[in-house]
Amino acid sequence: METARRLIESGDTVLIVGRDHEKLDAARANLKGPGSVETLSVDLYDGTQVDALVAKVNTDTRHISKLVNSAGYFKPTSFLDHTRADYDKYLDLNRSIFFVTQAVAKNMKRHGGGSIVNIGSMWAKQAIKATPSSAYSMAKAGLHSMTQHLAMELADHKIRVNAVSPAVVVTPIYGAFIEPSRIEETLQGFNGFHPIGRVGRPEDIASIITTLLSVEQSGWVTGAVWDVDGGVMAGRN
Repeated sequence: METARRLIESGDTVLIVGRDHEKLDAARANLKGPGSVETLSVDLYDGTQVDALVAKVNTDTRHISKLVNSAGYFKPTSFLDHTRADYDKYLDLNRSIFFVTQAVAKNMKRHGGGSIVNIGSMWAKQAIKATPSSAYSMAKAGLHSMTQHLAMELADHKIRVNAVSPAVVVTPIYGAFIEPSRIEETLQGFNGFHPIGRVGRPEDIASIITTLLSVEQSGWVTGAVWDVDGGVMAGRN
């Protein structure tokens, strides 16, 4: 939401895709600025709905100049306890991201270029015993790898592809295992995990995403996976 707010304030028309109708309604009601917001309800776990989204992108005559792949799911689970359903929660999401990104990249190619930012994760680079996340990390590592491959493949079409790799950030993704009303309070226990001394906020990540989307600010950056993690990858407390 924070990234969308910044883009709208800079004059962009933003399409927010998600399956939570209440959040989509809130986005339409609360995001204001020189730009505008559109919303579309799509369940990325539903192949039929994803195919419909891909078809919509393929027939859209407008230039889609920016894409942020921010869909995610996170529920720490022991490797020995993982079920096929647990695994599919992560990898099915990656499959949808792959083909939606493909459709958007084709649009960007037709219109002369664009910028893609994927939301990766520190967990893809570093295992944390307190939060066993083998399937999640596997999926996010795949997203990091896709970022670098697409940067190479799409560079000739003037499409830049980058990713951010956050540590603990106060967002609703933790709602799969923390009561939503207690996410803020609970995550404060991770402040000391980060050398900077605090967990991340949405604005910390959004500022880097919008920088990577901007040709003016990062036109010579592609294939990067930026650690935006309060210093965790440099060395944990």
